[in-house]
Amino acid sequence: MKNLPSLNALRVFETVARYQSLVRAAEELFVTSGAVSRQIRQLETALGVILFERRNRGIFLTSAGEQLKQACQQAFGLMALTIDRLQQTSPLTPLVVSCEPTIMMKWLIPKLITFKAHYPDIEVHLVSGGGYIDFSRSSVNLAIRRNDFLWDRRYVAERLGKEWIGPICLPETENHAITHQPLTLLHTHTRPEAWNDWMSGVKQIIPKQHEHWFEHFYILLEAVMAGHGVGISSIYMIEQELSDKRVSAPYGFIPDGSAYYLISPETFEANTPQSLFLGWLKKAFHDSQTRLADFCH
Repeated sequence: MKNLPSLNALRVFETVARYQSLVRAAEELFVTSGAVSRQIRQLETALGVILFERRNRGIFLTSAGEQLKQACQQAFGLMALTIDRLQQTSPLTPLVVSCEPTIMMKWLIPKLITFKAHYPDIEVHLVSGGGYIDFSRSSVNLAIRRNDFLWDRRYVAERLGKEWIGPICLPETENHAITHQPLTLLHTHTRPEAWNDWMSGVKQIIPKQHEHWFEHFYILLEAVMAGHGVGISSIYMIEQELSDKRVSAPYGFIPDGSAYYLISPETFEANTPQSLFLGWLKKAFHDSQTRLADFCH
């Protein structure tokens, strides 16, 4: 390896050998003919052999020059092929995204197919989680959260869209719900104040006949669909059910003062998988809000 000339000198030689012209080689390399000629002379001196014969204002490869030309073209060709293969097969680091279970199940997963269609090379792994996130102690590199808690100030948080909440029930019980008769209210332990937040926001009291508590929103939604009572939900968690008219929102939805954010331990550099995912999420939230605008007050 110590006896090898510089890679730049060999590149200049290969270009001249391919064209057998100093002028055309200089044009390809964006240098002057004099600079190309100096590189060839220095290479011949370093190797101790003549690579070109100069006659009739032209240059022609010697036997030694022909051997070096073939070796250079094979070496450069192999490097180009290897680099191309590495760039095509080297996988991007997967995005490991932590997300609250219900919005992940009911909103994010159904929409991810559109992200994959636009960015087929970016792999997204989803992890169920909520509340505080410590990126240094997990394999997660992004988290979707509502701002109902304080996260580490060192993290970068980009707003995705505000939260909308409202009561939901089966279509056949909608008329009963809006007559203000006592209802069976369904709650979750993950958002114990959701009903109070909504009643405070609309300045209206819904009388309750019974109430049931569930561990997670996705369980509450199943209870609503089974006719067990009236629940309160984020609009994003029942987007499809509202569109299909499988559930009703007799009072519509109001903002509860919170919003969803994408949290990262690092800044969102342009054209990285993280920034592309952020841009897609912002558009997806906006599209959902636009699609469901008639339900929002």
